[in-house]
Amino acid sequence: MTQLLRSWVESANAPDTDFPLNNLPYGAFRVGDSDLHAGVAIGARILDVTALVQAGLLDLPETGVFARGTWNDFMALGSDVWASFRAHLTAALAEGAAQQSDLEPHLVAMADAKLEMPFIVTEFTDFYAGRHHAFNVGSLFRDPANALPPNWLHIPIGYNGRASSVVVSGTDITRPNGQLKAPDAEMPVFEASKRFDLELEMGAIVGKPSKGRVSVQEADDMIFGYVLLNDWSARDIQAWEYQPLGPFQAKATATTISPWIVTKAALEPFRASTPPREKELLPYLAETGPMLYDIDLEVGLAPEGKSETILSRTNYNVMYYSAAQQLTHHTTSGCPMRVGDLLGSGTISGPEKENRGSLLELSWAGKEPLTLDTGETRTFLEDGDTLTLRGAAKGDGYRIGFGDCTGTLRPASALD
Repeated sequence: MTQLLRSWVESANAPDTDFPLNNLPYGAFRVGDSDLHAGVAIGARILDVTALVQAGLLDLPETGVFARGTWNDFMALGSDVWASFRAHLTAALAEGAAQQSDLEPHLVAMADAKLEMPFIVTEFTDFYAGRHHAFNVGSLFRDPANALPPNWLHIPIGYNGRASSVVVSGTDITRPNGQLKAPDAEMPVFEASKRFDLELEMGAIVGKPSKGRVSVQEADDMIFGYVLLNDWSARDIQAWEYQPLGPFQAKATATTISPWIVTKAALEPFRASTPPREKELLPYLAETGPMLYDIDLEVGLAPEGKSETILSRTNYNVMYYSAAQQLTHHTTSGCPMRVGDLLGSGTISGPEKENRGSLLELSWAGKEPLTLDTGETRTFLEDGDTLTLRGAAKGDGYRIGFGDCTGTLRPASALD
């Protein structure tokens, strides 16, 4: 396992920071009323990459690559540029680097910055690729002996979501209104969702476009980096609307992502294999090596004005299908992928109750209320609740973190 790389930015050497020199994740930020700038997290500071370009301190193939303050144009430059850029910053920020005097004036305190969407989401696809989550949900609504759909062990199931409703951490979430129907009612009603939920996921960001079918290895090479992802879900709206075409408005309220893109390069030391398979996959989906990552994950819930309770702890390495396999399957129809496409992993739940990544599972569809550390109970989310996802791959004396992925639930809009 790689050890901590020491930096002249002293806060990057702390063992509990999410952002050591080994990480260098990419984000977008403002200070006050300034324009949007691209930045790189290093300890408790942000290296202002837009300012570095303006000062002539970065050599890039295109000088306007960070003009929008986001990372899409940089991703489009390709993996050779990704690698050389990361290597340059790693050397320049390393302890004893000659570039310290040049870079130091372009460091911003993270506490003074407002973090924004780090990239423009071109398309959003959400998958249903967690074995334990799929089994739990299937057991809730069907005979556990037939919990998994017949296709589940053969194909990464997914649906196309809404890129327009992907938001950055810290954005408030408004409880949705929609059609709800009780099982014994003749007619549905239109009112606020009563069973609003979180979904603990990882998001993979496509950094290279495709024009036809790609292999699993090619798909892995296309992935630029990863974010934490909370795909908020209105379970009662979905229960009425999803037949026969699947989720629609139930999953269109919001999808919250963490503010920093952790590059695939930073996660390389933490590669992990997928769990044993019950059915052999078709050859086009076969792994060429470890395709998952050993990333510890947790979910915290804080009622308004009160302390947080950790609801769940799990790990990304429990997933049945990797992002590369999901991306490969996505291209089988000839569907072109674009720079900035976002793939949600699907809810990440482990084998035990304390590993479940949604309240639907944790409360067993509301039948087993959870008691918070405050003494309150929850079956689903209540107005004022703040949800925070956290994740980190843990090395020898350092961690590769994503920053918090947080959203606070606000009341539904008034009905006419």
